[in-house]
Amino acid sequence: MKKLAGVMASAAILAGSLVTGAYAQETIKIGVTQPLTGAFAASGNYVAQGARIAEDEINRAGGVMGKKIQLIVEDNKSNPTEAVSTVEKLIQRDRVPLLIGAWSSTLTLAVMPKLEEYKVPMIVETSSSGKITTSGNPYVFRISPTSAMEAVAFQPLVKKMNIKKADFLYTNNDFGIGSGQEFAKMLKENGVQIGISETMDPKATDFSAQLAKIKASGGDSLFVTTAVEQLTIILKQAKEQQLKVRIVSCGGSNSPDQLINQAGEAANGSFHTVFFPPWFPEVVKNPEPAKRYMDEWTKRGHNVGGLTEGFRGYDAVYVAAEAIKKAGKAESEAIRNALWDVKVKGIYGDIAFTKQGPAGKESGQHMPGVYLVTISNGKVAKTSF
Repeated sequence: MKKLAGVMASAAILAGSLVTGAYAQETIKIGVTQPLTGAFAASGNYVAQGARIAEDEINRAGGVMGKKIQLIVEDNKSNPTEAVSTVEKLIQRDRVPLLIGAWSSTLTLAVMPKLEEYKVPMIVETSSSGKITTSGNPYVFRISPTSAMEAVAFQPLVKKMNIKKADFLYTNNDFGIGSGQEFAKMLKENGVQIGISETMDPKATDFSAQLAKIKASGGDSLFVTTAVEQLTIILKQAKEQQLKVRIVSCGGSNSPDQLINQAGEAANGSFHTVFFPPWFPEVVKNPEPAKRYMDEWTKRGHNVGGLTEGFRGYDAVYVAAEAIKKAGKAESEAIRNALWDVKVKGIYGDIAFTKQGPAGKESGQHMPGVYLVTISNGKVAKTSF
């Protein structure tokens, strides 16, 4: 009797395992690592919200290869060590064949060795450091622009904006340092005098010392690279110190609507590079997906200030789905090979990958558009340049 009970129990366990396995096969998992808490939390949550919109749209349309996709979103807590832990969890425990991440360049660079170790590709939706696609990691496919690409796109505006002397203030990480270096190089090549470059900790809230030095420098333009939380404080403190310079934020992660709400009058007169201008969707390459994304964002009641970040996750999921479809199976190496043939009409433009990095170990890089907007009288406006 005891033996029979044991056999029945084993059968029940086996049946449960088969059911679990069958259920697991009904969905195709995609891992997402984003900063949902910590210094970059606002932007990371927006990216995750945009990704969820794409997930639902794709599943309503029948999914991929007749199966639903399932996003497994992990919080990397704006910390490189945590980012590595999330990637290992997603790959080893959740068995995802493909990743999306990790917002900050520092976070993305931290996880890149794990991509090669486990041979799992990642779609990079935000990070801008040039090292990400030039260091020889064949499992990296970036849809966002590099800092160098952003600087090149800005170059025609240098003379139109009459920039003569530029100072810099940026976060002391790969995101900020890379941006500062690329913009300084471009400006210098266009005859602009480079003043001082000040750095700041990503968690800092007092910039009085840096702004005092920048004021003494006497430049006419200040290029700032950081996330929206710090940029809000910088704009306020610059106004308090009566800093009479043109402030230009770089990196595309500035959420002008959020700046208007949080910085108030201090945001007026500032300029911002963005990679999607939701206030003027008609200027983007593919207005149809842009409108679809914006309508659903509004329907879900998400913060309007997050539109300039959420689209990154939205496009990344569509690229992931297309790569899986082209691969014909949810297998990492097949997906990596398929990513080279992906063509998606996204908000980032006509997404396709070109090769960057050393021969034989190239990373994929998309070439998206870059836009400059300004804040005037509490509203986002097109630049007149």
